[in-house]
Amino acid sequence: MFFELVYDKSLAQASYVIGCQAGGVAAVIDPKRDVDTYLQIAKANNMKITHVLETHIHADFLSGSRELAALTGAELYLSDEGDENWKYAFPHHKIKHGDNIKLGNLNFEVLHTPGHTPEHVSFLLTDKPASHEPVMLFTGDFVFVGDVGRPDLLEQAAGLKGTQDVGAAQMFDSLNEFVQLGDYIQVWPGHGAGSACGKALGAVPMTTVGYEKIRNWALQMLNDKTAFAKELLADQPEPPKYFAMMKKLNKVDRKLLTEVPKVSNLSEAAYREAKASGLRLIDTRTPEQFAQGFLKGAYNIPNNNSFSTWMGWYMDYESYFVLVAEEKEVDELTRKLMRIGMDNIHGYITPAQLLEFEAGKLEHYEPIGRETVEAKLEEGGVQVVDVRGVAEYNKGHIDGADNLFVGKLPNNLDKVSKEKPVIIHCQSGGRAAIAYSILRAHGFDNVQNYAGGWVDWSTAVAVGS
Repeated sequence: MFFELVYDKSLAQASYVIGCQAGGVAAVIDPKRDVDTYLQIAKANNMKITHVLETHIHADFLSGSRELAALTGAELYLSDEGDENWKYAFPHHKIKHGDNIKLGNLNFEVLHTPGHTPEHVSFLLTDKPASHEPVMLFTGDFVFVGDVGRPDLLEQAAGLKGTQDVGAAQMFDSLNEFVQLGDYIQVWPGHGAGSACGKALGAVPMTTVGYEKIRNWALQMLNDKTAFAKELLADQPEPPKYFAMMKKLNKVDRKLLTEVPKVSNLSEAAYREAKASGLRLIDTRTPEQFAQGFLKGAYNIPNNNSFSTWMGWYMDYESYFVLVAEEKEVDELTRKLMRIGMDNIHGYITPAQLLEFEAGKLEHYEPIGRETVEAKLEEGGVQVVDVRGVAEYNKGHIDGADNLFVGKLPNNLDKVSKEKPVIIHCQSGGRAAIAYSILRAHGFDNVQNYAGGWVDWSTAVAVGS
């Protein structure tokens, strides 16, 4: 048996290539949209991709299943569980609980594991030449390392009211089936630490059924359905705005993108035309670089593992935008965006071009420290805005601070003062830098960024300084 984990750090998303070397055939489970990765793996190992499997209709990324099938001729095997709201609107093999999918000498048994979503399935793999017992379980967003899938996304992100309580109850029942599996079975989940599909995901890539029985908080609560549901729904992170669009696009017959687009470097004339048309400038430099010289109106969304998530919060799927990025980073940024279906990149300019095109117009700022914050609070007449999530804020915050989550900030500008000085902060600086750029872009010139954030403030309080 051939096996390879493909892990996308930008969305903390795992996909898998599993092959029967004797037959020279391979399957891919939950592929990302830039599918050239899988084609290269198959070619390097002399295999043909013949099967594409999905655990569920994804909310956090745009599946590459159809792109991969179009390029390879592979067959799609997708869930036929759930009601009419959870059916795929394009040709595929419909699979249900108890079905078996053959791949050479390998067998994938389909297990219906609802909870995260109604149609969710997991794949129990048996490597027939080696053993007649199953050896691996591909759990998608059902069981993670140390956590389980959240059942509230449909209600919180897609607006399907009343679904989270049903999902929590289904998750409880599915987990009671999960613990009946052999302790030795390896568990390969669809996400790792950093994903918004759970609240306490572990950082290691795999686990076992037996390990999760003794470690996973959710499996310690399978004797009380009410208490389990309450804990499962508590303190989940805010689901990014783009999740609702992913749920739609992953079901419908959409336009395919079978290769990574080439993004054009804009000339000065083209840049000025784009700017005059009102296209948003997305500055992907670090907060430190942005602070040293930025164009008011630009959003500072750094090229790190959270780039696509924040872009999904702030940009819609109709508007075009221009990137500020070094040429060597453009392919990576394009891949990150196409993984959430955000294909409207009008072009890019480099930081050097920005400096040239906007000579004399760039602004800069210096973050402030705790002593300055304390002094301004002592003086009074200042608004402190904590841009962390609600759960983070509730665990501890600066007295009198208003909580406006950074992802929802553009929709809550009326809650930010234009009369008082405004101090923004997050946990340790990253989100506050984004918030600073957004507020400045929307005309707030009275803003200062307390970059040390809650980490700095709470540490100082703890030591009594």
